[in-house]
Amino acid sequence: MKFLVAYNGSTESKMALDLAIRQASTFSAKVFVITSMEGGHSEKPEDIARVNKELKRVRQQLDAAGVDHEVNEMARGLSPGEDVVIFSRENHIDQIFVGIEKKSRTRKLLLGSTAQYIILKAACPVTTIK
Repeated sequence: MKFLVAYNGSTESKMALDLAIRQASTFSAKVFVITSMEGGHSEKPEDIARVNKELKRVRQQLDAAGVDHEVNEMARGLSPGEDVVIFSRENHIDQIFVGIEKKSRTRKLLLGSTAQYIILKAACPVTTIK
C-alpha cells in the first residue's frame, strides 16, 4: 500500500503527515511526501533553504516512526495540485493525505485551492485534514 502526503510545512500539512504515519504503521504502507515548488527564477534561495530544512525534519520524523518512506521536492514548473495528482498517478498511490487551510471566498477565487484541485482530479481516495 502507498500513501502520499502533500506537504508545505503548514500546521495542516503536518497534521496530514501525522495521520499518514499512523495509518502507514497500521497498514504497513510506504509513505511518499512531496513538496511542490514551481521552480525556475521565481524561487528564492531562502525559500529553498527553508524547504530543505523542513524536509530534513520530515525525514527524521518518518525514520523515528519506523515507516518506509520517500521524501521529494518537486520543481517541475507545475502547480502544487498538478504535481500531487501527476505524482500519485505515476507512482500508483492508494491514498492521498492533504491539509486544508481555511481561506476566504475572495482568496479562493483569486488563488484557487490546491486541496480542491487534488480532490477533484486525483484517481484515488483523498483524506483531508483541517
